[in-house]
Amino acid sequence: MTALGSYNDFHNNFYHVNSYVVQNSQLFFVCGMNSGTSLFAGFAIFSVLGFMAHEMGISDVGKVAEKGPGLAFIAYPKGVSTMPIAPLWAVLFFIMILLLGLGSQFVAVEGFITAVVDMFPKYLRVGRRREWFIGGTCLISFVIGLSMVTRGGMYVFQLFDYYGASGMCLLWMCFFECITVAWCYGADKLVENIREMIGFRICCWFVLCWKYLSIIVTGGIFLFSLITYTPVKYNRYDYPSWAIVLGWLLALSSMVIVPIYCVYRYLSIDASSHAERWKVLMEPSPSSYLKQSTIYSKKSNIH
Repeated sequence: MTALGSYNDFHNNFYHVNSYVVQNSQLFFVCGMNSGTSLFAGFAIFSVLGFMAHEMGISDVGKVAEKGPGLAFIAYPKGVSTMPIAPLWAVLFFIMILLLGLGSQFVAVEGFITAVVDMFPKYLRVGRRREWFIGGTCLISFVIGLSMVTRGGMYVFQLFDYYGASGMCLLWMCFFECITVAWCYGADKLVENIREMIGFRICCWFVLCWKYLSIIVTGGIFLFSLITYTPVKYNRYDYPSWAIVLGWLLALSSMVIVPIYCVYRYLSIDASSHAERWKVLMEPSPSSYLKQSTIYSKKSNIH
């Protein structure tokens, strides 16, 4: 959301509050659609699982299918095949899966591309270098994805999904992102930046979420995941030790970047004392960022 939102006009009012009434708010629309889609998917999936449990004479729905990709590609199609007008529901279901995958892929690639291009604008916003960089990223992702459509591809997919794409590594990054934004950069500075964009100060509830609630929730879930950790398992197959080590290397490849970069930035600052280095790190210049954002207009470069 941060990456895609950066393509809006600088003064785009994503908040849209008028007389304490939310009108056409992008903020509430995105959050509401995100949670609403999950609720809708829950009704759709578990109604089919309940139907399958009834047809099989099983009282416990949890015994119908296991969680994971098998639920979408094995259990759910099997349940759909027993319904009236089965071909129609099967076609609609797999079209939905295809569109969901395409939408997720666009967001995943664009989030990565935007971050890298914003870090190196002088190199990647020249000519068609951005397009070539996107093409290279998609090609590498495609080659990695080929390993997941082989005969044993589901085991590779489970390893990547369990360690590299979700779970503890994602919570780790979210936890430090909240700390960086709310405490290192400063929630008050962020509120002031938003005021310069939309013309008024946002509700203090968001500041409380950034500074306390989000940190507590992500940190608590991370600790709970760490305490209750069990090695990846697919159906009745237990992964070998070397696969578990590979999975942890996938997870740590993103997690260790946070402390490594913190130490690098701290040591690279030219200051006579530790206090001065810490002060430079904790006091960014919002005004310089605002000037840079007007110079490097993403939308004009895209058009």
